[in-house]
Amino acid sequence: MDKVFEQTSLMLRAGRPDDALKCGTILYQAIRVIAEQHGFVPDFPSAEFGAEMLTELLADPAIYSVVAETSNGRVIGSNFLWEGDTIAGIGPTTVDPAAQNGSVGRRMMEHVLHRAREKRFAGVRLVQAAHNSRSLALYTKLGFDVREPLAELQGQPLGLTIPGRTVRPATEADIAECNQLCYRIHGHDRAGELKGAVGRGTAMLVECDGRVSGYASEVGFFGHAVGENNEDLKALIGAAPASPEFGFYVPMRNADLFRWCLNHDLRVTQTATLMSLGLYNQPAGAFLPSALY
Repeated sequence: MDKVFEQTSLMLRAGRPDDALKCGTILYQAIRVIAEQHGFVPDFPSAEFGAEMLTELLADPAIYSVVAETSNGRVIGSNFLWEGDTIAGIGPTTVDPAAQNGSVGRRMMEHVLHRAREKRFAGVRLVQAAHNSRSLALYTKLGFDVREPLAELQGQPLGLTIPGRTVRPATEADIAECNQLCYRIHGHDRAGELKGAVGRGTAMLVECDGRVSGYASEVGFFGHAVGENNEDLKALIGAAPASPEFGFYVPMRNADLFRWCLNHDLRVTQTATLMSLGLYNQPAGAFLPSALY
């Protein structure tokens, strides 16, 4: 921790659009430093990428943002609570490397958890980088439980089909049926996320025997997917469109799906942990989490 931070007090405030560059730079630097300490490639390629991402988050009315700032006006961290669905998601949570290990992350986490209680969310979830032992300990102390070990997979789009499964873009007319499927599997839907994905044109669904048996808001780190079984998820993964960084999270306890992905030349780049506080039901089907849950 540097002396500038040590000699100033900390205040938390709502994020503003003009915080995107500073907070995006911190996002990139914080994740890069921790990843490189453990020999991993950072999730974000540049500070500019971080700033572009946070520009979108800070402008989204369904996402609550908090910025940590010293009394002399220096921004040293940010955190986000995604409030668009029954379950709230947290992240990204990042602190300036020069100000880490000084309870800034804890203060921001306590702040958004207080907000989640005020808003009466049934549960709160996040995905934690497994190599970051400090954040794992912090989130556990704050009440989060470990739910799933995740593998971050990357590679080339597969471009394959699964017998008996048909994949097509999801439309607004499909949203209700997809939400019902998610509810059957998780005990809650992700209606807000799905509606946004349909609007962006990234959502897909899979049909089996004339019914919707699975869907994905996007096969990617910022998308989630559910299916009645692994064949539905394989169909969605196989049909995912090309992208510069094709990748997603898969629960490692789902050994059949995990092995199938590896056998199709997708590689493990790092591991993560799905954690929850509040409502959590053991999934009654197959799923892929997003970077939130």
